[in-house]
Amino acid sequence: MKKIGFLSFGHWTPSSQSQTRSAADALLQSIELAVAAEELGADGAYFRVHHFARQLASPFPLLAAAGARTSRIELGTAVIDMRYENPLYMAEDAGAADLIAGGRLQLGISRGSPEQVIDGYRHFGYVPAEGQTDADMARGHAEVFLDVLGGEGFAQPNPRPMFPNPPGLLRLEPHSPGLRDRIWWGAATTPTAQWTGKMGMNLQSSTLVMAESDKPFHIQQAEQIAAFRAAWAEAGHTRTPRVSVSRSIFPLVTDMDRAYFGGDARSQDHFGYIEPGKQAVFGRSYAAEPDQLVKELAEDEAIKSADTLLLTVPNQLGVAYNAHVIEAMLTHVAPALGWR
Repeated sequence: MKKIGFLSFGHWTPSSQSQTRSAADALLQSIELAVAAEELGADGAYFRVHHFARQLASPFPLLAAAGARTSRIELGTAVIDMRYENPLYMAEDAGAADLIAGGRLQLGISRGSPEQVIDGYRHFGYVPAEGQTDADMARGHAEVFLDVLGGEGFAQPNPRPMFPNPPGLLRLEPHSPGLRDRIWWGAATTPTAQWTGKMGMNLQSSTLVMAESDKPFHIQQAEQIAAFRAAWAEAGHTRTPRVSVSRSIFPLVTDMDRAYFGGDARSQDHFGYIEPGKQAVFGRSYAAEPDQLVKELAEDEAIKSADTLLLTVPNQLGVAYNAHVIEAMLTHVAPALGWR
């Protein structure tokens, strides 16, 4: 068995070719797709977070709304850029959204990806301390976030409060028990995967990793997953960690599928740069008839290693089509691979 969910970037554009033409469309359609995915039997609805872009940004109103409309499906992010976050305020938002959802949040956080603007986190009031990088700052914010999610009191109460206090130091409220164990870190290198395991977070790995060899993408990704699990065991954590990988997968079962993706040119890995001096290997897309997809996916070592597979969806094609893609995967591909 393997958990299967979707990952949406929530793009919108006023183009007549798009079915998602405004921010309102992107948000409301994201909620509707989460509802549809739950009805189809999918396990997760995950959303990307980008700032200064026509994409989904502030995740907690969306997660809370989706949580109120669903009852079973996991709701998550992949990922929240911690360079931009006030970790204490984020803990309050996350606790509230998780309580609304009944403890179903799975929050992916990380240093984030290249931005739409230069040093965008500075506009949010965050500047790395002297001698630190923006990645250091992101990890520092994450460590504070993880600490306060534990629910221990740390703030000295006012001796003359407006409302009565419980005894002892005060914690942030609302507190959602168990959320700390449902935090994931998006890693793209072996050292970061190892740090993630040491910190006791679950691991998210995307459709790219930083190139650490000339091996195929799925092999490099599987090696990072193995390094994560070794670091987790060495740290002595007692629970079983989770690992997700993302893939673009399109079963070709209708003429519309073939028109959209039958000529997909991204059927091979490729190497490139997402930042100056940082070479990445980008994983291939999968688009084929179901029988062929089953053969190809069975050879993907990183998918084998993960307990959760997130399907990246072309959200601007609309809720109905994306629900069709998810259903095709669940009915035509997943059972043959033993995932259902």
